[in-house]
Amino acid sequence: VSVPAEAFYQNHGNLYSMMKGKMSPSNLHMFSGTLCKELHEHMAHLGKEGTGDLSDLVRHVMYPAVVNTLFGKGICPTSPSEIKEFEEHFQKYDEDFEYASQMPECFLRNWSKSKKWLLKLFEKVVLDAERTNPSETASKTLLQHLLDSLQGKHLAPKYGLLMLWAAQANAVPVAFWTLAFILSNPAIYEKVMEDLASVFGKAGKDKLEVSEEDLKKIPFIKWCTLEAIRLRSPGAITKKVIFFFFSPKDANFTIPAGDMLMLSPYWLHRNPKYFPDPEMFKPDRWKEANLEKNAFLDSFVAFGGGKHQCPGRWFAIMEIQLLVVLFLYKYEFVLLDAVPKESPLHLVGTQQPMGQLQVRYKCRE
Repeated sequence: VSVPAEAFYQNHGNLYSMMKGKMSPSNLHMFSGTLCKELHEHMAHLGKEGTGDLSDLVRHVMYPAVVNTLFGKGICPTSPSEIKEFEEHFQKYDEDFEYASQMPECFLRNWSKSKKWLLKLFEKVVLDAERTNPSETASKTLLQHLLDSLQGKHLAPKYGLLMLWAAQANAVPVAFWTLAFILSNPAIYEKVMEDLASVFGKAGKDKLEVSEEDLKKIPFIKWCTLEAIRLRSPGAITKKVIFFFFSPKDANFTIPAGDMLMLSPYWLHRNPKYFPDPEMFKPDRWKEANLEKNAFLDSFVAFGGGKHQCPGRWFAIMEIQLLVVLFLYKYEFVLLDAVPKESPLHLVGTQQPMGQLQVRYKCRE
């Protein structure tokens, strides 16, 4: 997003701490009510029945709902044509995000055009957020908290776009994969629907108001989400070594400053030593994780590791759970295609589907 390296390092500590605190498990209840309401509002645009690509359906609902929750109502374009333009530019920006970090923008003209369009949008977004910034901490959006913590206000539109990418680029495909895996596994789908009925009653009967406490009563859907993340994790996480490093166990093993270290969550999560039957979608394996204490399974590194794990990981899991609950409670789905393979085109971020997954849906009676 064109944030200079010096400015990024200057802001990183403060912004990371702010996001980690605001999006911690104990604060998720501050988002869940608004997000539930927003998801309902944008699900209504799908109508009572229809046919479409499942990934597109998820995107059309999640984009505006999550943006309105984190950035403030009215920040995202609202008319159908504006939303379509917004989605097209963000999709292009996300699609070539990885390549743009490795080559000059002049070689990626369409990507550069979309980036400039999004930055121009965020110039207005930032002005609106600054103008309406309340004095009470509890009333602020996450974007307003970012503005309060940022050194170098001219960078605000760039950081706003970075926050948008971080909030949407992985959550949308994970929500798609979670739904696709559930719908294509009859026994798992039946278990999910039984859990929903046990907490909320007969599916489709009411307009659900789902709280963070409600989600805790249906841990199986959280397991499904984490299992989808495991199976479609990034191909690589890369870190640059800032300081000379040597192993305390072997002084001859050294890594000089400037070298790059790379870890592959995709292949680690397919190691049968850590994940038996690694290619199988088995949500029950997450029964062994201490999720009540916010601990994942050992060797699960989709969100990074150490003290700088993704600060929004618990919000991301919550938003995906919430969308899956509302989709499956409201609609009956029929898969018209086989679940697509994951695309091999990207190393960074959640694996995207290689093709479409057409579904037919209708409101439950």
